[in-house]
Amino acid sequence: MTPLGLKHNWKQFSLLVLINAFVGGMVGLERTILPEIAESEFGMAARSAIFSFIVVFGITKAASNYFAGRFAQQFGRKKMLIIGWLFGLPVPFILMMADSWNWVILANVFLGINQGLAWSANVIMKIDLAGKKDRGLAMGLNEFAGYLAVAVVAFLTGWIASEYGLRPYPFYLGIALAGIGLLMSIAFVKDTAPWVKTESTEDGNEKRSKENLFWKGSFGDRNLFAVSQSGMATNLKDGMAWGIFPLYLAVAGLDLYQIGIVTGIYPAFWGVLQVVTGKISDFTGRKNMLLAGLMIQAGSLLIFPLLDQFYEFVIVASFLGIGTAMVYPTFLAAVADLVHPEDRAESIGVFRLWRDGGYAVGALLAGILADMYDLGFAITITGIIVMISGITLLFSMNKLKQPIAH
Repeated sequence: MTPLGLKHNWKQFSLLVLINAFVGGMVGLERTILPEIAESEFGMAARSAIFSFIVVFGITKAASNYFAGRFAQQFGRKKMLIIGWLFGLPVPFILMMADSWNWVILANVFLGINQGLAWSANVIMKIDLAGKKDRGLAMGLNEFAGYLAVAVVAFLTGWIASEYGLRPYPFYLGIALAGIGLLMSIAFVKDTAPWVKTESTEDGNEKRSKENLFWKGSFGDRNLFAVSQSGMATNLKDGMAWGIFPLYLAVAGLDLYQIGIVTGIYPAFWGVLQVVTGKISDFTGRKNMLLAGLMIQAGSLLIFPLLDQFYEFVIVASFLGIGTAMVYPTFLAAVADLVHPEDRAESIGVFRLWRDGGYAVGALLAGILADMYDLGFAITITGIIVMISGITLLFSMNKLKQPIAH
């Protein structure tokens, strides 16, 4: 019988953490500089048009998450990870050489598939290895690696662009990330199906669902609904921040280097603190952590448009990262708590479908509001939406008993 837990599986788990850092770094390629490329190289002034790359990324990633969950159960987690990397390989080359915005859109289709398949497979494998006791910690480490890499690469691309220009040099990082990530996945990763079989024999698991898992994860189970809608609101906020923050900060008078720091500090706090918040949620319960994190995010967004100094933006972006760190690993751990191990892959895929659909909704909404009103108004409305999501979670989600014996 294959033993569960981080103590027994630390080598394979550590490898997957490293690979997820490479997956996250692929998103960081675009984080700071793509809105600037849209305006300066392609002459795109309409915010809704600029944000089209985030909308496409969000829709593609959301759909890929769902199929990654379904197919991982049928064909294996490792295959989904490798296929995800194959879609990631062309991305930096396309962005480097794109001579029209349509090529940027195509790159984001490939990037969305890369993120949906590779990140989902990675998440599922880590949960398989960790078992119940360390589930929150496992997700904290997973998201820590991914989003810290987003922050580091976002900062590096901003710095490289300020020194050497927007293209092609920042995208050389992406070639290295995709190539090394693919090779490590093929050569060293083991599929985790044996760990799932071990956990399925344990007492105390949720029974396998007789409902359609998509319906159950979306609307049929009040706890899963609460998690899914708050995940969507969180990434709605991130889709807005991805597109709006660089433009808003430029209007506020920050240079490209400072914009890189602010747009990098938010995912840096988000990434680093998840190791702590994920483990804390193993003790405090998922609902308390989710509610607090949503409200900190909402408050940070409502304050952001009132600022005008670089250091103020850094502080509030840090709190936005803290709030996001509180919810991100907790979402995934909560879904895993609520379903049978053999329903896990598809159930996580359903959650990630809704969560990452928020990217598309957030970018589209932010673009429309920014064009109709202004950038600050788009940020404020997003803060209100996140606050409403927190209130919805408060009244929808049961205060679950902790499934972990310490």
